[in-house]
Amino acid sequence: METSATPAQQHQAPDRNLALELVRVTEAGALAAARLVGMGDKIAADQAAVDAMRVVLDTVQMDGVVVIGEGEKDEAPMLYNGERIGDGSAPEVDIAVDPLEGTTLTAKGMPSALSVIALSPRGTMFDPGPCVYMQKLAGGPEVADLLDLDRPIGETIGLVAERKEIDVRDVMVVVLDRPRHDEGIRTIREAGARVRLISDGDVSAAMLAASRDTPVDLLWGIGGTPEGVIAA
Repeated sequence: METSATPAQQHQAPDRNLALELVRVTEAGALAAARLVGMGDKIAADQAAVDAMRVVLDTVQMDGVVVIGEGEKDEAPMLYNGERIGDGSAPEVDIAVDPLEGTTLTAKGMPSALSVIALSPRGTMFDPGPCVYMQKLAGGPEVADLLDLDRPIGETIGLVAERKEIDVRDVMVVVLDRPRHDEGIRTIREAGARVRLISDGDVSAAMLAASRDTPVDLLWGIGGTPEGVIAA
């Protein structure tokens, strides 16, 4: 079969895949932060990830506005809320970005730190404004309709166990290890479920809870609002 193309068509740049370009963005952040794993300086690790991601983001074909970033403009020189990023071409998108989710984990040489970014069409991403913390409850698609923050967590655990056809004692709930969660942890254990405490990194925990074939059934508790939006 013969094909023909005009000289202009022959020299057109190949199509670019936005998802793959974003993989390069997070890869750049992760590789930069990796140089500082275990070095005890979470601020330097975060800054390295920010700098690396910002450079690559400028090359991505999109007209992006940071909705959730490193803070307000006077608090963060790059990737601040409201910053325009990308090369200015279509598509128009809202962006939530956390160059290094788990700065303390990185500084201590521990696992589960991530470099993450999320996009949605312009005007559709939830903007939490000044809200710093939010109540979180995450689970997989098979139990999504059972997740209700107004329902006691002990009752939710029972419903999840029934839906998954497992014993309540086999339900695993991930909770950030914070004093504010002490009462909730007791409630979860009194319901018969198990608790996995984490020091940081509830984005990765939410991803585990939302994925099939993992030992984690639910993420519960109060955590950072930016991480909550990114995980969602």
